[in-house]
Amino acid sequence: MFSQRIERAAASGTQQITAEVDRLRRRGIDIVDLGAGEPDFATPQHVKAAAVAAIADDFTRYTPNTGVRELREAICGRYAADYGVAFDPDQVIATAGGKQALFNAAMALYEPGDEVITHAPGWPSIVEQIKLAGAAPVAVRTHAEDGFRLHAAAVLEAFTPRTKAIVVNSPGNPTGALVAEPDLERIAGEAAARGVWVVLDLCYEELIYDDAPHNLPRVLLDRLPDRFVVTGSLSKDHAMTGWRCGWAIGSHAFIQACNTVQGHATSNVSSITQRAAIEALTGPQECVAAMRNEYRERRDLLLRLLAAEPRVRCVRPGGAFYLFPDVSELLSPDGLRTSTDFAQALLRDGQVAVTPGEAFDAPGFVRLSYAASRDDLDEAARRIRKFIDALDHGDVATATGS
Repeated sequence: MFSQRIERAAASGTQQITAEVDRLRRRGIDIVDLGAGEPDFATPQHVKAAAVAAIADDFTRYTPNTGVRELREAICGRYAADYGVAFDPDQVIATAGGKQALFNAAMALYEPGDEVITHAPGWPSIVEQIKLAGAAPVAVRTHAEDGFRLHAAAVLEAFTPRTKAIVVNSPGNPTGALVAEPDLERIAGEAAARGVWVVLDLCYEELIYDDAPHNLPRVLLDRLPDRFVVTGSLSKDHAMTGWRCGWAIGSHAFIQACNTVQGHATSNVSSITQRAAIEALTGPQECVAAMRNEYRERRDLLLRLLAAEPRVRCVRPGGAFYLFPDVSELLSPDGLRTSTDFAQALLRDGQVAVTPGEAFDAPGFVRLSYAASRDDLDEAARRIRKFIDALDHGDVATATGS
């Protein structure tokens, strides 16, 4: 009935959790939600004020498909200030969130017969977008015992004559791992030699907690000036998920290709959102630092709270706002067999929402978002410990209901 591209792609596992939490809450069930990949902060006041002013000024019509020039200049200004790299506004397209930026890239670059390398565990939309474009995803595995580091050698081993692009997410969702500059340098150097694109997803770039060299845009610009893509977003660092504003940066030819894709899909980002985004990028940035500091403290709090249960093994993430613990020691053939079973039982019996690792190609793990209040983190950890105690005593039903 439907197209082959729809048959190839899977629904979003992360959005399924969000929908289930909403369903249970509407039934009056008290759920602590650590499943959502969404800040719990309010959008900063000066950003909201800019949107209100845009409405008052009747700035409510179509804009250029790529976004107003002032927004594209502001995006360039951010990368100049943060990374010391110079882009011009015609190298930028504003998109409906970082997801559309990556989707535009997939539609513009990949085609049937291509292979696209990415890393696992990883954000599921990257893989599904590759499939929707008709290409084949090739996942390079990273490992908890190594901090989920993406090693250049593993990526280079995955190259074949069919490799069209590499998609790198740093800090990573769900692991919070950072890609090291030397690894990206080696990857970009080999990509340049082979005529391969590198797509860099930096949607969590403002949420890096420790001092670590992370000038990945400079690495790509220096080594791959004609075949790089940098994507970003205001969703996470400015608590603007619902506003839907992201961007892609690349060569002029690449941006024109994205312009064609977007022009026949969504057209421009909301004009009101664009005015808010300009203020977010050019206005006071203390709000970003405050959110980053709070996330750092929440990360450390949740790590301490979960340390009481040694079978929940956590890697300390360098960025984003997720823990990705290994819960495989709590699984068994005659009990909860998979992390999906674990997450479903925890939601049902423990009233805590987490995202199973299967959504990220990582069975045996679960993702916990610490974009939640400290009280919620404390309560979630208490409920998780109580749930595990019930599991130990055989008081938790298996996925089959036995």
